Amino acid sequence: MDRCIVLVDAGYLLGAAASLLAGEPSRSRITVDHAALIQGIRDRAESDTQQPLLRIYWFDGAPDRVPQPEHRRLRVMPRVTVRLGALTRSDGRWAQKGVDAAMHAELTELARNRACSDVVLVTGDGDLLPGMMAAKEHGVAVHLWAVQAADGDYNQSEDLVAEADERRVLDRAWITQAVQAKERVCAPPPQPRPEIAAILSAPLPETALGPAAERPSEQTAHQAGGQPGSTEERVPSAKGVPTPKDLAALRAPGAHPDKPHPASATLRWSSDKGWVDRPGTAAEPPEVASMPTLAQVTTAEQRWADREEDITTVGGDPFEVGQVFARRWLSRLGDQIHVQRLSGMYPRIPHRVDGELLRYAARFGLLAHKDDQIDEHDRYAIRAGFWREIDVRTGVEHAPTGD
Repeated sequence: MDRCIVLVDAGYLLGAAASLLAGEPSRSRITVDHAALIQGIRDRAESDTQQPLLRIYWFDGAPDRVPQPEHRRLRVMPRVTVRLGALTRSDGRWAQKGVDAAMHAELTELARNRACSDVVLVTGDGDLLPGMMAAKEHGVAVHLWAVQAADGDYNQSEDLVAEADERRVLDRAWITQAVQAKERVCAPPPQPRPEIAAILSAPLPETALGPAAERPSEQTAHQAGGQPGSTEERVPSAKGVPTPKDLAALRAPGAHPDKPHPASATLRWSSDKGWVDRPGTAAEPPEVASMPTLAQVTTAEQRWADREEDITTVGGDPFEVGQVFARRWLSRLGDQIHVQRLSGMYPRIPHRVDGELLRYAARFGLLAHKDDQIDEHDRYAIRAGFWREIDVRTGVEHAPTGD
């Protein structure tokens, strides 16, 4: 068959691009326009081989082989087939499992069936050498593409380079048509919320430490024979991102960052595993408990359109996910009094709406690598995106809290 096929090792392509543009192989350091990247690969393959493209195979790793947002966008593109291997963590590093074997099997099967006259390999792994040799024996011309190495040297197996019929280097100019390095920023929101920053900078309530928690200073005092309650032992312990319970306590009437909060300030809060009753929590007011969820105000046609948008345009960033959810919810609420009530509840979100928000976020792979729970930092970013969209849509900006 006079046509070409492209087999892409995404781990190699994007990892090498990250090394070239950002100085390290972490794919989190780059942003990728997948539509532009696929079009660039297609144009380059047809130009190099002088044959029309049959298909691009995109090989990548994913936790439990569950498609991530980028995989869902890729697999609905024309002439693109996604093949997923496993992504496992060992000694603090992520590694792909089964991707090379899948590429080898696909390459040899395509060559054996004479599905193409030319095959383009975008990889650097020498494990594909037997597959490359088998393809050549079946009369297929093998084109090997490399990403320009950051250090100017090869980032491919020398055996692959020697065995390939043709070799091309995807240089920086070609890569940057679809891939850009991210700027190092501390906060994901484009417009930082001063009140959230104030809440995060405040010390956590005493109860957040738990009854069994013991500060390092207290341990030091005990070891030194000191008495509890001395000035030296009252050194604040390190804190993480506040939970919804902590945020509610800090925002409770009469609460002060430097003073213990009343027990009644805690809330009944939802999570991705259901509703959680916190001790000493009062029930939500009826007008809050009856606030409609997104599912209740969404028609079947809108649900289909939402799913299409999630697959094709929503990137899966936690902050962006919160914004998308809030935008849909606000646009479909018939009674805007709910929005006014919600705005006055900041930073708390009604447990029914919050639970639905987290379940929606779970669709975008935010549960991956985290024992089926959304990381607390991601939860904070999801809710921050939700509130940012509420502010943008209502024109209400919550002022920073005073000391």
